[in-house]
Amino acid sequence: MINVGIAGIGFMGMIHYLAYQKVRGAKVAAMCETDQKRLAGDWRSIKGNFGPPGQMMDLKGIARYAELDKMLADPRIDAIDVCLPPALHAEVAIAALKRGKHVFCEKPIALKAADGKRMVEAAEKAGKLLMIGHVLPFFPEYNFAYKTIVGGKYGRLLGGHFKRIISDPLWLPDFYNPDKVGGPMLDLHVHDAHFIRLVCGMPRAVQSVGRMRGEVVEQFTTQYIFDDPTLVVTAASGVINQQGRAFTHAYEIHLERATLLFDFAVIGGEGVVPMPVTVLDNKGKVVRPKLGGGDPIDSFAAELAEMLRAIRTGKPSALLAGDLARDALILCQRQTESVERGKAVKV
Repeated sequence: MINVGIAGIGFMGMIHYLAYQKVRGAKVAAMCETDQKRLAGDWRSIKGNFGPPGQMMDLKGIARYAELDKMLADPRIDAIDVCLPPALHAEVAIAALKRGKHVFCEKPIALKAADGKRMVEAAEKAGKLLMIGHVLPFFPEYNFAYKTIVGGKYGRLLGGHFKRIISDPLWLPDFYNPDKVGGPMLDLHVHDAHFIRLVCGMPRAVQSVGRMRGEVVEQFTTQYIFDDPTLVVTAASGVINQQGRAFTHAYEIHLERATLLFDFAVIGGEGVVPMPVTVLDNKGKVVRPKLGGGDPIDSFAAELAEMLRAIRTGKPSALLAGDLARDALILCQRQTESVERGKAVKV
């Protein structure tokens, strides 16, 4: 049994806690939170854009700490699950690694590439695993795309387009603060940047156009430029001012012998699927594979199961690797630079 300590009881801390209830071989043995009401189990103030609303929770049997150092000193804890604001990721992850704990940290890895690098180096020095919770490849639609691409069934990847747009998250006061959350680029688009890096490798440059909101990019479109000129990849992401469509994500992925399509949105509070996962093959067939699941908590449970597998076997996860998450952060920073400078920027 792997004993986990969750640092931070906010929206993601709650989602992770619920997901741990669905995986075997691990238990939440401790929690750390400065808000005494939440630490006592009153999670009714927690809000997010998916999953159940916060409620009263029975935390009996879970060690609870108001100070991180005390949780890190708990010899029973094998791994620390960091669900704190991004600005605290590097500090907390490095402290946990130095205490001999494995670290699973919510995305993004950090707000600055230099901090992401320090985290990766700290894990290597400590001989412990640093895993970053980029959950997108564990969602059924994106897991299908990932496995289809790497499996090679339809030949080489030629490129594609990725979309991820939300309504202005009015419930998140620090969303546009570059020193706390990082805006749409680091809180939203980083998912697609990670997926693109995962399946395409690292581009040599990016060309982004968009508009700024203070010090962060509010809305943008990016062309990723690879050494292979036949690999054509674009992405669009950001925020709209209207609240009617809270969320949408989509892809169109081009392979040598097939095109993969997917589009999902939350409109008027209801999930709408304009385009379920669809394969257009080179024989003219239209195939819609059956994908399990519909509860987003299941995707987080799958992600945590992969994290636990890596800890048990000592074999790092290709999907949760710290250097992969660091590269996604670098891509986001270069895209912001491209918008600000109005020209392509080398990666």
